[in-house]
Amino acid sequence: MPIMAATEENNSTPTFTRNFPDEKESSFSSPNPDALASRGSVLVNGAELELALSPEPQESASGTRATSKYGTRRELKALLTLESNGSVNVGEKSRGSRRKDTVSAESPKTSEKLLAESNSVGERTLRSRKIEGFVNNDSNNKGSDKKRKNSSDSVGKNGRKQKSNVCFIGEPIAAEEAQERWQWRYDLKGRKTKRQAGKLNAGEEDEIILNVECHYAQAKVAGFTFNIGDCAYVKGEGKKNHIGRILEFFKTTEGEDYFRVQWFFRAEDTVLKGAASFHDTKRIFYSTLENDNPLDCIVSKVNVVELPASNGLNTKDVPPAHFYYDMEYCVDYSTFRTLDNVKSLVIPSLVDASYKPITTYPLEVLPSCEPMTAKLSLLDLYAGCGGMSMGLCLGTKLSGLKLVTKWAVDFNRSACDSLKLNHPQTHVRNEAVEDFLELLKRWEKLIKTYGCSNFKTSSNCELDDADEGENNDNFQAGSKASSGEYEVLRLVDVCYGDPNNKGKSGLHFKVRWKGYGPSEDTWEPIENLENCQDSIKEFVRRGQQLKILPLPGDVDMICGGPPCQGISGYNRHRNVDDPLSDEKNRQIIIFMDVVEFLRPKYVLMENVADILRFDKASLGRYALSRLVHMRYQARLGTMAAGCYGLPQFRLRVFFWGALPSEKLPPFPLPSHDVIVKYWPSPEFERNTVAYDEGQPRGDLEEALVLRDAISDLPAVTWHETREEMPYEMPAESEFQKYIRLPKHEIVGCSSTRDTETKGPVLSDHRPCQLTEDDYLRVCLVPHKKGANFRDLPGVIVGKDNVARRDTEDPKVLPNGKPMVPDCAFNFEHGKSKRPYARLWWDETVATLVTFPNHRAQAVLHPEQDRVLTIREYARLQGFPDFYRFSGTPKERYCQVGNAVAVPVGRALGYALGLAFQRLTGDEPLIKLPPNFSFLKPPIDDIVVLQN
Repeated sequence: MPIMAATEENNSTPTFTRNFPDEKESSFSSPNPDALASRGSVLVNGAELELALSPEPQESASGTRATSKYGTRRELKALLTLESNGSVNVGEKSRGSRRKDTVSAESPKTSEKLLAESNSVGERTLRSRKIEGFVNNDSNNKGSDKKRKNSSDSVGKNGRKQKSNVCFIGEPIAAEEAQERWQWRYDLKGRKTKRQAGKLNAGEEDEIILNVECHYAQAKVAGFTFNIGDCAYVKGEGKKNHIGRILEFFKTTEGEDYFRVQWFFRAEDTVLKGAASFHDTKRIFYSTLENDNPLDCIVSKVNVVELPASNGLNTKDVPPAHFYYDMEYCVDYSTFRTLDNVKSLVIPSLVDASYKPITTYPLEVLPSCEPMTAKLSLLDLYAGCGGMSMGLCLGTKLSGLKLVTKWAVDFNRSACDSLKLNHPQTHVRNEAVEDFLELLKRWEKLIKTYGCSNFKTSSNCELDDADEGENNDNFQAGSKASSGEYEVLRLVDVCYGDPNNKGKSGLHFKVRWKGYGPSEDTWEPIENLENCQDSIKEFVRRGQQLKILPLPGDVDMICGGPPCQGISGYNRHRNVDDPLSDEKNRQIIIFMDVVEFLRPKYVLMENVADILRFDKASLGRYALSRLVHMRYQARLGTMAAGCYGLPQFRLRVFFWGALPSEKLPPFPLPSHDVIVKYWPSPEFERNTVAYDEGQPRGDLEEALVLRDAISDLPAVTWHETREEMPYEMPAESEFQKYIRLPKHEIVGCSSTRDTETKGPVLSDHRPCQLTEDDYLRVCLVPHKKGANFRDLPGVIVGKDNVARRDTEDPKVLPNGKPMVPDCAFNFEHGKSKRPYARLWWDETVATLVTFPNHRAQAVLHPEQDRVLTIREYARLQGFPDFYRFSGTPKERYCQVGNAVAVPVGRALGYALGLAFQRLTGDEPLIKLPPNFSFLKPPIDDIVVLQN
């Protein structure tokens, strides 16, 4: 069934599925893959299948049928099975309703021989790839181009004019050879299909010409001689001609001349659109889109070359061609990937290349009992309290790989304290990411000046844990101190910025003074340490040995969620004209600048769903564009946290990036059903990570609800202040049993056992305290499902569903203040039911934010007169109970609300681990192992996340 929001009347658990824009409502643009019509063709060594499917209506949020342009996607994928006798069975599979036809084509030669005899890259690719069905995501794009069938000079048998300077050259290709090379077309010609005037899909942009009389090897157009395999400009209705590779020349029984073309796309023709303005205009992207066009649509020859995949491309390496390509673009999950896998495809791999999520369970395949030696280093930017990096590390270990968070950066001090508390081996830096980037550049220069090339990586320890004592009189740093001057004992840290708040940023060292303790350390600009070259050299070499800062090549992965308050739906003053110029949105630019400097193997960026809604998704397109511009493979998906075993819906957008030398990670399919609370961006609905409508969903677990997560926690009052307390009852659900596990079982590290001497203790189970007035109001909100401020005395609700104050019988608190504050009536003009609303045991939370504002959100406990506690917040985000938080209660709520849900990071980490080990295919999706949410990794003696 389509996505359907749960209401009070309908609290069923709908399947979180993808459905797509209705192409009939869209304008079609052939060079734009997002605008490909709903029909396509699958061509494999002489077998081709018409791709056509009638649309299905879509249910709206209220459960009624909707007829908007965002209807059900009409796309077909072919399941291709190569039989031992060389025939190909093509079974049609839809992503909505399903109908099946089978085409069987006999070939006298094996697929390997056919590939060997192929005369062009275009033909080889044609046999090994299927044509995707794409949807135009911008129905308002009035300037979209179409492949035109233009008027000509001469007239064919059917009266169609043909230009006099357009003709085929030489004799037709022998019928036997032509039928062998293009067997699929001749097979279709002989089939009894519903067609018009020798055409399949007549009138559609992807119509297939069936009444073929003969094929040719060459054609002459506008004075140019074209061979099969040549590239050409093809007429378009826009300002620019399209670019394609010629796959066939053929004449119809009506005397019309046609060619078949495989298209390339300019960057602006892809999902990047206007965000591709800074790309090299000579760079284009390979695609699998093909169709038939009249021969007179060809304009002229164009030189297109393929460049090998490279982790870095110097413009001097680009040959003097008109265009070059080094990546393929696929509209599914807005994927840009290297061509190595595309060009190496042979016929047998078509079974794997069909759109069918692979099932990979490496825990059952890999020898998990053996110690894992491979380690990847992770840099967590905008790390917060560490939810994303923790999830990634847990997931990669389940895949048989170790990911270690070596560095983390965040501007919030309390978040950094939480990171240090839970990740003591991580180098945590409390600074702005832009200052961190500048520090990395300065650090690289310091290494070149003072560093040593033969240092080996040492164990993690702090720089101020040097062997020398603080009062060691034999230690001399810098010049001999004169009377009245302080003497440098050693340098203990480095930063870039303005730590002394003097209005001037620069490189600073933290100085430990001789005769003084750590509390007397000061930040000194490098200019003040000109006489302390030995101290600087000692610090730099020690820092190089400990890898306190990463250099280019040191980082295997960068993850992070750059804040974008400038696009948040909660921001009423958003810059709609130029979002990237908004200071609140600059962090996306800085994040990508760090990636460009360090060049990690993998990148994972997270952001709010509004990044694909605001300003036509300009920020989301920019992020993807930067990755592709830096020669990263890239992929974009929207994931719901509830799909991975949480009672919280929480849509977030994720951007994968991978160097050309690596496998691009897929997205993990849901492990759980989920109660849908709101909708993804309609334009990017096909980027939703979910099973497609009608697709078998495997063994999805039931959707989790609030009871599954927090019913075992002790009852507390609204003024609870204890940092720790015991559990008072056993776990009641599988979720609770897992979330209570000790650290060493969840992390898979035996060295953490020594620190777990207290036994099970519950921390942070305390709520944000209410005011006396609000506490009285909360006590009057009934303990029932759906209760909110409308149930308070003195409130009336009109037929227009607007809540108003009862002026005839006003109710007040004992102190004379109104029973219901004005903010409740003013919020969403009195139509909202969220102020002072109780959650209920069988419900799912929409999205946790940075503070439980009971005046605007449903955050009241079902049966206790308080808001959710910090620990309840943390459980809804998937943080294990052993994870502790630092700072004030408000700061702790903020850390949890800003975090990436741990189970989502865990699922992504699992996909990353498989990709790094090349255990995934080219599919954009993989299926998680059974019971993935509660799998425990093998325990070893090597610390992964913390001691």
